[in-house]
Amino acid sequence: MRNRSGALESSWAVETVRWLLLTTLVILLSAPAAAAGKEFCGLARVQDDGTLRIAGQQVRLFGIYIPPTNRICRTFIRPVRCRARAVSALEFRIRGFVRCQRKQRFRDGSISAVCFTSGRGSILSPEIDLAAYLLSNGWTVALPGGPFSYVTLERIARSNGRGIWGFQADQIR
Repeated sequence: MRNRSGALESSWAVETVRWLLLTTLVILLSAPAAAAGKEFCGLARVQDDGTLRIAGQQVRLFGIYIPPTNRICRTFIRPVRCRARAVSALEFRIRGFVRCQRKQRFRDGSISAVCFTSGRGSILSPEIDLAAYLLSNGWTVALPGGPFSYVTLERIARSNGRGIWGFQADQIR
């Protein structure tokens, strides 16, 4: 906008209009990616097999395998719940909503995804990668097709004797 002398006027209204136009452009450019359904979020429930149930969809954590291990039982609640330690650790970490990036769809209708929850991840990311969390605590095994960082986290947990790589103090007979 120009004032009477012909100079450009830099007012609050002009800056607001520019900001609105830029915001609209960003939304329009990101709409096709959102429509593709690669990223989704929702309230997550941890299932007994270590999968997540988000909006009726079964979600497997990408890049990891939860081996069958001894079960830990919570006797202070009724009914008593017995779950694998990895599943208990996952349930402890998830507090409500989870954000996931879909990687693969399986024939049974379930999907594989990298999922994050709020918390103190790293300096670069305020979110926690759930698979990385389980790997760093030694509760899961990295799969060959997963990220290289997952293999590294598994090796560190193994060398430190964490989780399934540690001393088994309680045996269920």
